[in-house]
Amino acid sequence: MNNQNKSHRLRNWLITVIAIIAVAFLAFWPTDYYIESPGEAVPVGQFIKSPNKKPNNFYLVTVSVTSRPASILQYLWSYTRPHNDRVPSKELLGGQTSAQYNELQNWYMETSQQNAIYYAAKKAGKKHSLKYLGVYVMEVQKGSSFKNKLQIGDTVLGANGHRFHSTEEMMTYLRKQKIGSPVTISVLRGKKKKQFTGKIVKVKGTNKPGIGIQLVEHVEVKTKPKLSINAGEIGGPSAGLMFTLESYEVFTKQNLSHGHKIAGTGTIAPNGKVGIIGGVDKKVVAASREGAEVFFAPTDSTDVKKSQTNYAVAKRTAKKIHTKMKIVPVANFDDALNYLKKHY
Repeated sequence: MNNQNKSHRLRNWLITVIAIIAVAFLAFWPTDYYIESPGEAVPVGQFIKSPNKKPNNFYLVTVSVTSRPASILQYLWSYTRPHNDRVPSKELLGGQTSAQYNELQNWYMETSQQNAIYYAAKKAGKKHSLKYLGVYVMEVQKGSSFKNKLQIGDTVLGANGHRFHSTEEMMTYLRKQKIGSPVTISVLRGKKKKQFTGKIVKVKGTNKPGIGIQLVEHVEVKTKPKLSINAGEIGGPSAGLMFTLESYEVFTKQNLSHGHKIAGTGTIAPNGKVGIIGGVDKKVVAASREGAEVFFAPTDSTDVKKSQTNYAVAKRTAKKIHTKMKIVPVANFDDALNYLKKHY
């Protein structure tokens, strides 16, 4: 009898240990996927610094992404959560480390803020200036001879002794070079100037001569009155439109929304064009939860079918979650501005 009791206790103990190991395995063993889910709708006014009064009725909207690859348990649990997506690491990070990806998002955010301030001041008729400082390196392509030389966040100043005054000027110069010919690039890394030598390659996507980098203009914008934006830990370019609306309101001292909650998304270009972004379905959910009455969604169809534009996806999502929030299509800043003036 004692032997039987000992045997039962041993078996129960083994089952418990195995169960604990299994739960720990599910809870902590990482998959190769990140989980994206609806984030928050955040008032834009808190990020604006200006001597003028800042209304607080415009909301930028975020997508929540797990800080590291999801565990097996998180991955499985995500299937029970509507509007949760499982994104392969390679697709999200693009071959970069998590730290490099976060740095890239910060550079995108800075560019988005500069574009927003510039266009808002221009549209409001305020004094504004834009100084070209070079181009940020956003990504170095696989086939580039600068792959292990240039870093994300480097500012390219010139090539072969030529100092450029616009991105177009730089690209035009590089496209005139022969593939395989040597080229020396001058960059600013932090506060130090550096030079790297490589070869002209056929750039992926355009098949034209270049140095094989993904880039965005590095500019410095000054306005009168002064205005700056600091979004803290929020990264990426998708708040461009909402930053521009808030900045325009501050510059003109207008109240465009008159107390109504207005959310939206979309990048902003220096000419006022609103560009496509990712995760719009999750942003619609987050904005609706916050009680937004309007959600501005880009109609930009760059690299997507018309049925997959942000506006089309936002409309389908709004219908699916039965929200009363109105989805408003915008191609440029004026579309959003005119809607607000007409309805409020």
